[in-house]
Amino acid sequence: MVSVIEGRKTTDEDIVAAVEGRKNGVLHLTHNDLDAAGADAIHRMVYGKITTIFASVGRYDSILALIAGLPGRGDVLSISDLGYKKGVEASAKAAAANGWKIEWRDHHRWTEAEADLVRPHCSLLTIDTSVCATGIVAKALRPDDRTAVEVARVVCDYDLWKKEDPRADVLGLVTQRRHLLPHIRNLLSQGRFTDRKIEEIYAEIRAEMDAAIGASISEAKIYREKYTIAFAPLHGYPSETAHAMRDALGTDIEVIVSRNGRFSIRSVPPVCHLIAREFGGGGHPNAAGGSFTFSLMDRFFFWLLKRNRHFKELVKVADSI
Repeated sequence: MVSVIEGRKTTDEDIVAAVEGRKNGVLHLTHNDLDAAGADAIHRMVYGKITTIFASVGRYDSILALIAGLPGRGDVLSISDLGYKKGVEASAKAAAANGWKIEWRDHHRWTEAEADLVRPHCSLLTIDTSVCATGIVAKALRPDDRTAVEVARVVCDYDLWKKEDPRADVLGLVTQRRHLLPHIRNLLSQGRFTDRKIEEIYAEIRAEMDAAIGASISEAKIYREKYTIAFAPLHGYPSETAHAMRDALGTDIEVIVSRNGRFSIRSVPPVCHLIAREFGGGGHPNAAGGSFTFSLMDRFFFWLLKRNRHFKELVKVADSI
């Protein structure tokens, strides 16, 4: 039951070894969050012990290119919870030519042109923005299984920001410690949503998170134009920070910025994906991510003043939508 979590210590050799050692004719390439863990749990309900690669959005395309160069031997390359990135069609084409049967299921927004580039190289391409990726996978692979349906419901609650099931928030927080993805995946594949380990880690994270959120809110900068937009430094837990900021500050859009310029954006109006695309990113209408190009001076002023010239650029983009 091999799982590779892409990260700073993961080498191409690790990924190649995992791919070449796969069993049961299925390789699963997915994201590295709760939705990915849920999608992988459904895969394992159906296929048993498979090889999974949990990848970041930033690196999945290079991992896909690496896989494409390895013999597929007619096996399924299942891709979930990963949206289109420029150039991935070339890797998909190479993978198909090398004997992989690509099944791609995603809930991010693709343009028709993007889908048309990838579709010819897939045996299946399903894009459905109304549910989370786990929901898509459950409907396709385990549609009449009550456990799979419940797993999808809980995961979608967190991923789509429904905030209706408290179990979803616990799992969503704990999966932010990426090394726990296989543990949570294994629980979900059994139809379980917690255990002592999860409860202990959640309590530890909750205390840390409350302090991080408080720091971000205290340093927030508010811009009031077409929308009320808050910008704040990231101290951890971007989704939870954005939600707390909205409650505390009455904002329409929240932008949580890391010191290297990458940001997470959340919004009440369905505009996040449109804004993020203008800054090299993308995502969902109410939750997305992008990146400001920080110079050395940008980094310094952001550290000193918690403010940056790029903030006004984003406000202008939001005003234009």
